[in-house]
Amino acid sequence: MALASRLIRLRSGIPMYRYPTDPGTPPVQVVHAARDDVLDRGRHIHDFPAIWYDQARATVYVVAAREVVDPRHVGRSAGGVGVIFDPAALGVDGESAWPAWRSHPLLFPFVHGESGGLLELRLPAAHRPVWDAAIEAIDRELASRLEGYRQAALAHLTLLLIDLARLATDVVSDLRHSGEPVLADVFAVIERRHADSLSLRDVAREVGMTPGHLTTIVRRRTGRTVGDWIIDRRMTESRRLLADTDLPIQEVARRVGIADAGYFSRLFRRTHGTTPRSWRGRP
Repeated sequence: MALASRLIRLRSGIPMYRYPTDPGTPPVQVVHAARDDVLDRGRHIHDFPAIWYDQARATVYVVAAREVVDPRHVGRSAGGVGVIFDPAALGVDGESAWPAWRSHPLLFPFVHGESGGLLELRLPAAHRPVWDAAIEAIDRELASRLEGYRQAALAHLTLLLIDLARLATDVVSDLRHSGEPVLADVFAVIERRHADSLSLRDVAREVGMTPGHLTTIVRRRTGRTVGDWIIDRRMTESRRLLADTDLPIQEVARRVGIADAGYFSRLFRRTHGTTPRSWRGRP
């Protein structure tokens, strides 16, 4: 299911994939069991959420980000279809392209913590037309690439995620009562202060915890550190500034809280595989 993603590293020998962030890659993609051969891949990790819809069995598999996934545990009917997407495309507001992952209402089902990274949901008959129509519409928009296709594809994805959130009501309710408010507070601090000098110690102070305790909670629930999430937010904002403005690289770095432009460029390259200048110049 990581068909159009980029291998970034191995974790304990298992390949980890990141969703491409270059301007030419749409924010949502559809993959098909019949033609994309995705279920023959071995165990792997996504750095982004994914859905697998087994139409024949009317079953939806919610694939958690950053968990080891074994495709052998997914229904293998020829009509199976997957939807993968960049969570940053579901911005919490018009200015930010980076959602507060663990508090975003449409992304909450992907934090389920089920063994193997897969949450299996039965799709009631009344919901199937919604899923079939939304996936067909996304596929059509991606194939045509007409003016506004990215926005249209995201609109159909949003409808799909709303229905998914409703199907997973019990799971989401349990998660909301199991420590997620702490993560929501962490992401709120990062969202508010990512453009400033911000460290783990600063975030811990704001949420009223020691740095060590906060690190344990965040790593256990997300698989990443607070520092990773700060970098993630800054890189998303830097991509927006590079795409939407003509600001010099040094000013882009300053606006995302990094005073050293050289360090910013190295960090951007390590994250995206290219320099900020080259990324800006892509078609």
